[in-house]
Amino acid sequence: MKVTETKIKGVLIIDPDVHGDHRGYFMETYSKKKYQELGIDVEFVQDNMSFSAQKGTLRGLHWQNAPMAQSKLVSCTRGAVIDVAVDIRKGSPTYGEWVSVELSEENKRQFFIPQGFAHGFLTLTDNVEFRYKVDNFYSKEHDRGIRYDDPTANVDWGSLLNGIEPVLSEKDKNGPTLDKADCNFIYEGENK
Repeated sequence: MKVTETKIKGVLIIDPDVHGDHRGYFMETYSKKKYQELGIDVEFVQDNMSFSAQKGTLRGLHWQNAPMAQSKLVSCTRGAVIDVAVDIRKGSPTYGEWVSVELSEENKRQFFIPQGFAHGFLTLTDNVEFRYKVDNFYSKEHDRGIRYDDPTANVDWGSLLNGIEPVLSEKDKNGPTLDKADCNFIYEGENK
């Protein structure tokens, strides 16, 4: 398994070992022991899946506030996406910065996003299946988000969309900006 650290400490790109032959392939999508050795020592409690029918669907940027905050291990099992994590921990040296990675059924990559980050993705193909492992249960009461085009984060969706109008929910289109969002994450030093 290959792990790539991003410019934001704690946000990791994971390339699992894929064993293939003329029949297809086999891979471990998660092994608690192996991920603990990588420093991902969270207890995943829920698996989620979303489907996006149309290329250009943009979901995000979302998180859950503490005490129901979620770390996420995400992957794309059908189609392709650009996945984005934005540091929303107040006082962090990388506050408002973002990192992205292409996840697809071909590259089989995973993206680990710790608590304290907003998350979103843009579909690059039609018919995308996207999977999440999370370390806390869904809580509507703690569910939060910001506009996809938040000026602090300044995610470069435009170049990714190549002139296509994004397919957005009302929540993602009309959410608050980061400076006005209800976000209770405080940076407490380097991630462990």
